[in-house]
Amino acid sequence: MNEPEGLRFRRLNRPQIITDELQEPQYKGTSLNEPPLMSGCYEPNFKLREAQRLFEDQLVGPESIANFGDLIYTGTADGKIVKIEGKSITVIARLGKPPCDGSREQEPSCGRPLGIRVGPNGTLFVADAYLGLFKVNPVTGEVTNLVSAGQMVGGRRLSFVNDLDVTQDGRKVYFTDSSSRWQRRDYLHLIMEATADGRVLEYDTETEEVTVLMENLRFANGIQLFPDEESVLVAETTMARIRRVHVSGLNKGGMDTFVDNLPGFPDNIRRSSSGGYWVAMSAVRPNPGFSMLDFLAQKPWIKKLIFKLFSQDVLMKFVPRYSLVIELQESGACMRSFHDPHGMVAAYISEAHEHDGHLYLGSFRSPYLCKLDLSKV
Repeated sequence: MNEPEGLRFRRLNRPQIITDELQEPQYKGTSLNEPPLMSGCYEPNFKLREAQRLFEDQLVGPESIANFGDLIYTGTADGKIVKIEGKSITVIARLGKPPCDGSREQEPSCGRPLGIRVGPNGTLFVADAYLGLFKVNPVTGEVTNLVSAGQMVGGRRLSFVNDLDVTQDGRKVYFTDSSSRWQRRDYLHLIMEATADGRVLEYDTETEEVTVLMENLRFANGIQLFPDEESVLVAETTMARIRRVHVSGLNKGGMDTFVDNLPGFPDNIRRSSSGGYWVAMSAVRPNPGFSMLDFLAQKPWIKKLIFKLFSQDVLMKFVPRYSLVIELQESGACMRSFHDPHGMVAAYISEAHEHDGHLYLGSFRSPYLCKLDLSKV
């Protein structure tokens, strides 16, 4: 008997769980502390509204940003790696296979570049959520796949490669795999399910070996090397905290909490010129105020009901457009914060990258980059 067309469509668009057997989402409860008060270092302001939008409607979802001199590089929602020089944009590479329009359905084949870094001699290293780890020559556009997503590492598949950092000598690449269960296009299910299947991995560019350094993280996201390169900071998004994972030296294999109970859910982490770290919040936890994700954290039955009733796109409309970037000291203490309470200028910020006295703001879904003159704030 043929299936009705409507039923077939709904089944094709069900969230994809990347396991060997078909499973239903398992919505569990998590424990979050009451969000910190939006006061002191977190006092709301409008400083992000001083930012300037760049290339509006020419870039969609420029998640991460890197620079080599005054050349700016980013990846977009339609699978491109682009170079920004002055007022011009040049496509230097594509990681996946066209056609690519940035749609949810095409993401797995087109690729979705997330973290991007500049290694030795200006070589680009890119983490693609679906396709894996890449090296890109920014001059010739040559693309080399270093680690393929989907392959088994430590007994589990790489399913959601997210961010990366590279040692100064280019020998080691540290990267996060947010989940072995959920793909990027179903990230809200990963957040709601609160699965502790995120990992930190190491790729050795000489031996070409991939090693699991830490696992059981809840939505391992942004990653940033410490200056001594013996540890990395990792955003554990679902838990609103940043972990420090020791990747070499006497403490290798250990992990501690760098900063806990943040006023939002952290995305990418990047160095600041002060010696601290810029942290972009993918969503805020307003206090006073209402945080939907905090409210649902310990109510798994409501999570299950919500996802039966609403699509991920509809649920995103319930997430406030409040934009927040904080600068942390090297100790993890808050130094300052920049806000755009309604996301009027800069919305859905995924990364804050500092270069030449300016903060470049990436976004996981907005159709532009933002540039903030730090001397004005």
